[in-house]
Amino acid sequence: MKRVLFMEKVQKSSSGTSRNIVLAVAALTSFLPPFMLSAVNIALPAIQNAFGAGAVLLSWVATSYLLSSAVFLVPAGKMGDIWGRKRVLEWGMWIFILSTFLCPFSPSMELFILLRAVQGMGGSLMLTMGMAILTSVFPSSERGKALGVNVAAIYLGSSAGPFFGGILISFFGWHSVFFINVFLGAVSLLLLKQFVKFEWKEGSSRSMDIPGCLVYGVSLVAVMYGVSVLPSGTAIVLMASGVLLFFVFLRRMLTVEDPLFEVRLFSGNRVFAFSNIAALINYAATYSVAFLLSLYLQYIKGMTPSEAGTIMVIQPILQAALSPVTGKLSDRIEPGLLASGGMASTAIGLGIFAFLDWGTPMFLIVAGLVLLGLGFAFFSSPNTNAIMGSVPSRYYGAASGAVGTMRVLGQMTSMAVITIVFAALLGDGQITRERYDSFISAARICFSISSLLCFTGVFFSWFRGSLHTLKNETVSGKGEADEQ
Repeated sequence: MKRVLFMEKVQKSSSGTSRNIVLAVAALTSFLPPFMLSAVNIALPAIQNAFGAGAVLLSWVATSYLLSSAVFLVPAGKMGDIWGRKRVLEWGMWIFILSTFLCPFSPSMELFILLRAVQGMGGSLMLTMGMAILTSVFPSSERGKALGVNVAAIYLGSSAGPFFGGILISFFGWHSVFFINVFLGAVSLLLLKQFVKFEWKEGSSRSMDIPGCLVYGVSLVAVMYGVSVLPSGTAIVLMASGVLLFFVFLRRMLTVEDPLFEVRLFSGNRVFAFSNIAALINYAATYSVAFLLSLYLQYIKGMTPSEAGTIMVIQPILQAALSPVTGKLSDRIEPGLLASGGMASTAIGLGIFAFLDWGTPMFLIVAGLVLLGLGFAFFSSPNTNAIMGSVPSRYYGAASGAVGTMRVLGQMTSMAVITIVFAALLGDGQITRERYDSFISAARICFSISSLLCFTGVFFSWFRGSLHTLKNETVSGKGEADEQ
């Protein structure tokens, strides 16, 4: 009863103008992590030169952030239920700002990668809580549009990162990418504390499952570190141990009284399960695009960071422009139809990049980016609406954590493929002119794998079931329960 009264108070407090303020703050906090990620991608050659890092170690600049995000995304949803979603969002912002400020002062690549992992922890709390708060505030009839704006903010971050990051690096060096994020983070934190005065908390949880957190985190770290040291015997042991620990984690979630994550959502809800699998496949197929294309344009095409950023901005600009539209459409049109078309468009775009070589014309690269932009826009917002709309309100934190986890696990998988292919074709040395042919071969292999993954993802997107039918059944069931 106490929980219901609390949520009614929140809903009254968060109507009208307050909803728009919450949407603005959530969009800003969703903008920062992808802006940081994409700006760092364009700075990779400069970072490699600054630290003298090899190709495999360089890939950990992105992987460390993603791995840390994956470890904390699942606990983030539970933390919001226990301590309040606004409070946890604020914690994430402080962690993100402080670690970002320290990154440029790192004396070694190892410490730099460690700080990137701390950044990932802060970013995971920000993204998870922002989406959970939006879903709590907006009714189902407006949720797709709100989530579309939030997804657009993520894509704006991705688009602004390469463009402005390239300009900053060209004029002020790679350190400036981190300092601009500190400034933007401080502005977002000020807006949160100044204008968002109410809190969101729902659920009966009162304590964190610390053993579950540890098992989950160690399993992910073991798998990802094992991938980075393939094909050694140690790698096989680590990866096998990680997979075993993950099954231990799943077993624990099914048996403990207050689980860290409600895994039964996957077994009893096909819309939720297939939508999450589709998201995992989509991110696994697409995250490597920014990493590989940034290196290709600068190394093979001889572009400056700002020139490469200008080309790469095409894809996320299309995503940002269309995501609110497709999100709003998914409130009326079945999300699975929109998302399946988006996944197919993405697969074709990746197929174009699978044929990159020294003489690939720029119009073909632009065409691939256009297809990817259209594909992401039609997939992400409707798919997110399907996930968040397929669960009761008490599971919004868990569902938001699942969305983020699928995204980060997919991104980690994408980076794992790069790590394995780079290790096989390039070894641990730097990407020098003598190795450019090997780099092109590695990029083509990665893009080919990604395209095949996306074609597989169309199946899960198409056969997920109907969200609108599920909503009607849920409403009907609720009415019958009330009558009884």
